[in-house]
Amino acid sequence: MQSIDRAVAILRCFDARTPDLGISDLARATGLSTSTVHRLLLAMQENGLVRQTAHRRYAIGPLVVQLAHSGGIPAGLRDAALPVLRALRDDTGETAAVHELLPSGQRVVLDQVESFHQLRRTYTEFGLPVSLPLGAPGKVLLAFLPFERQEEVLKGPLEQVQPATITDPAVLAQQFADIRRRGFAMSRTERTAGICSVAAPVYGYSGEIAGCLSVSGPEMRMPVERMEEFGMRVAAGAWSVSELLGATPAARDRSTALAGGR
Repeated sequence: MQSIDRAVAILRCFDARTPDLGISDLARATGLSTSTVHRLLLAMQENGLVRQTAHRRYAIGPLVVQLAHSGGIPAGLRDAALPVLRALRDDTGETAAVHELLPSGQRVVLDQVESFHQLRRTYTEFGLPVSLPLGAPGKVLLAFLPFERQEEVLKGPLEQVQPATITDPAVLAQQFADIRRRGFAMSRTERTAGICSVAAPVYGYSGEIAGCLSVSGPEMRMPVERMEEFGMRVAAGAWSVSELLGATPAARDRSTALAGGR
């Protein structure tokens, strides 16, 4: 186990800024001795995890690239999310969906796994942009965007599409803080009549918000207590998708701090 941990620590040292490193560089970055690093690199090179470049420096090896292009690693948000959506639907009994944040600051529904209930939430607007912060998915995306972006949206105008839609900037700002604290958002008939939803953020490789997962259903089956329980399950599922996309706790925490204006 120790050798695996050390090999992973070495692999984590390579990125776009440092695509190749020497033994001394890797020893300093990992806190390992140069002899230990050299021994590990020989074994890793033999297995294709690293390759030697010019001047006795090392870079990511061919096996890592082959695995990345083999189809075994999800190609994007939708592919990474679908197995988790199926598990959430089976666990909660309600419709689970994945939403993507667009560069425009809007969101789209990428896919869903529908509830087996006869009366259920069914998304029909795949690929159509939806304004933030309408509904739990919109609110959770906005809550984890950089603070300046939140302020820009809260300056308005804020569209009221249902009687329960929240358009008070102060109320929304407080909700965003609560969402960051607990890790998920809730919406009760704020975007679609009779529908309640919970949503949790999905992060990309660098820790930026990439999208979210949601569970939604009819108001009659979604009391607040059940929504809070679902929210924790969705948050756990969303983080597992984030990890598949390469997110780390440290990058997530940096992103959350920026969202909170820190």
